[in-house]
Order: sequence, then C-alpha cells, then structure tokens
Amino acid sequence: MKLTVNGEAIEIDAPTLAALLAALDYEGDWLATAVNSDLVHKAKRAEFQLSDGDRIEILSPMQGG
Repeated sequence: MKLTVNGEAIEIDAPTLAALLAALDYEGDWLATAVNSDLVHKAKRAEFQLSDGDRIEILSPMQGG
C-alpha cells in the first residue's frame, strides 16, 4: 500500500496504524499520530485500519531549549 508518512511517500504492507508504527520502529507512549489530519489516540491505533493513499503524521517529543 502507498502511504505518505511525515511528508515522505512510502510503500509498505501495514494494515493498521499500530502495525505501521512497529514496521517503522516507532516506539513509546509519547507519540502523537494523525491520519489525514485527524488525531488518532494511542488506544485506537491497533484497530485503526489504513487505506491506500493515507497521509500519516508521526510526532515525537524532542529535547532542546
């Protein structure tokens, strides 16, 4: 399936948002995720089905000052 993740086009076989995060090695409860500009809470990621052409944003906190 073709997806856009953080502005980058990728092709990956990940049926759910949780599967996508695992395949891309994103870990932790501190992530924020959105699919097609709609926030997806971490409790819903395992059941959130992805579709060809979806736009996913994955944000993680960064240290700095």
